[in-house]
Amino acid sequence: MAYAAVVFDLLTALLDSWSLWDDVAGSAELGRRWRRRYLDLTYGAGRYRPYRALVREAGHALGLDESLADELFDRWVELEPWPEAPQVVEAAMRRLPVGIATNCSVDLAVGAAARLGVSVPVLVTAEEVGWYKPSPRMYLEVCRRLGTEPHASLFVAGSPGDVGGAAAVGFDVYWHNRIGLPPPSVEPAYAFDSLNPVLDLI
Repeated sequence: MAYAAVVFDLLTALLDSWSLWDDVAGSAELGRRWRRRYLDLTYGAGRYRPYRALVREAGHALGLDESLADELFDRWVELEPWPEAPQVVEAAMRRLPVGIATNCSVDLAVGAAARLGVSVPVLVTAEEVGWYKPSPRMYLEVCRRLGTEPHASLFVAGSPGDVGGAAAVGFDVYWHNRIGLPPPSVEPAYAFDSLNPVLDLI
């Protein structure tokens, strides 16, 4: 096998979080802006601050009613995996150690990961580590729990900020750019609009 382990981002690489944000916001245009602002805040936060507060701050910056953040969290159980995600994760787990690294709080991460319908044994959250991605601490902690090293592992990113963060600590990065986001400043090793090619690499 080419890699000793594979690590997935959760909310963008494995789950279609965009659709839930869009629905709560009332339009795809406003939902995308809210989601992008939230990503900017979390990936720029450094040390962990309450995740829910950052989501609220992102909405406030766009003039959204604060009740929309409450609705988003109330509807968290509606998050859906990308169609092929459960099968890809399950197949990957039969071949090598698999982990998830997410900027979620612990409670929201557990709920979101459960939507996969596949139990991934290693789930690392920013709340536990005390830092948000792209801090190296996040990527190194998931490797520690998997018993591997970044240079021997594949990281499957969904957000552009994860591409540079994971690459900086030595991962080969697979960018699952499902919705056609602008390219990140760091070029990934692989870029596809589906998760299926992951299985060709591991």
